[in-house]
Parts: sequence; structure tokens; C-alpha cells
Amino acid sequence: MKKMLKDIDAVIFDLDGTLIDSMWMWRDIDREYLGRFQISLPDDLQESIEGMSFSETANYFKTRFSLPDSIEKIKADWNEMSWEKYEKKVPLKQGVKRFLEFLKQNHILMGISTSNSRALVEMVMEVLDIKSFFQVVVTACEVNAGKPAPDVYLKAAQLLEVKSEHCLVFEDIPNGIRAGKNAKMKVCAVEDEYSLYMTEEKKRLADYYIVNFDAVFENKVESCE
Repeated sequence: MKKMLKDIDAVIFDLDGTLIDSMWMWRDIDREYLGRFQISLPDDLQESIEGMSFSETANYFKTRFSLPDSIEKIKADWNEMSWEKYEKKVPLKQGVKRFLEFLKQNHILMGISTSNSRALVEMVMEVLDIKSFFQVVVTACEVNAGKPAPDVYLKAAQLLEVKSEHCLVFEDIPNGIRAGKNAKMKVCAVEDEYSLYMTEEKKRLADYYIVNFDAVFENKVESCE
């Protein structure tokens, strides 16, 4: 842990698949949503939209599947479909609260940079009682481009008033890792069941790898450099 946090003034987290165990539900939501239009879920969909902002994903769906609804209607439907799951069925990942408390005690700033909608992020932080840990939250809809572009991480660093080279990012998917690296930040990849088949790619792209946040305290941080 000492090596990973050396010269780090701020830690910026992705949300889904990193801080919370939520990636499992989106395939079901996509299948149900497309089913409303009698469209089958394509095998390549999840990989195609990886890292996109909520708005970019809605645009992608509208274009690829020729949907009649507006972008705002698509996003509103997704929020409605996922709200109860996020509220009642999505837990923090193992060791997260302990790690957040450690960072706070050591006066390290914290932010969230996510592709999800702000409404869902705000609700999740309240339900899981983690809002007080974070000084900033940036969604990819609030910057020019989603991941792997660095925008969402650069914006968080700017709001935190910290230089990019003094930021550490935690991410669970390759395009998220690329976004952090493109922002000139150190990146720790986080294991997630949804992306287990991408493990070697994640390790190749990241500086560090952990199976969960307890690993930080157990000297089980894998260096990928």
C-alpha cells in the first residue's frame, strides 16, 4: 500500500464494478429494454458500449437499434428500470468502506468519476452511506467524452485542485483504465466478476491489481509495472 499511495494526494474511483457490485444487472436491463421493441440482445453490446457515458450509450442505442424514443426518454426509462435494484440490491464491494475510512483519516482527497447518471450515483451514495467521503462527483455526461477519453478524470482532478500525476484511479474495465492512464494518473485495476475474462488485459494496462479492497491492507496489491 505504501508504494501505491506514495506521492498521492487524491484517489478517484469509478463507481459500477469498482466501488459497488452492480455490473451484473445491466445485461438484464438491456435485454428487457430492447425486448420492449422486439429486439434481441446482441452478443457484442456490452463490449461496444464499454466506458460510454449515459448519454453516449443512449445515442448508441437509438442509432444502432433505430429506436423511436428520444435520448432523454431512453435515459429516463433506464433510470426507472434500475432504480429499485440500485436502491435495494447493490452492495459495496468487499473492503470499500474500510479503505475510504483509511483515506479520510490520512487526509487523502476522494472523488468519483463515473459513466452512470448523476441521479443514480447520488441515490447510491446516500443508500450506502458513503457520500461524506467524496469531495467531488463527475459523470461522463458532464464532460466532452466518456471513457477511454481522460475527460472525466481530468475534471475530477481539476475540481479537487490536484495535479494528475498525484492522483490514483481505481477502475474495473479496460476503457476505464485507459481513461485514467490517458489522464496521466496511476491506475489500480479492481477484480469484478463481470470482467474476469478481461483480467490479463486489465493487468497489462494498469499499474496495480487487487481482487478486492481488503487486499490493500493484506499486502496483496499486485504490481503490474
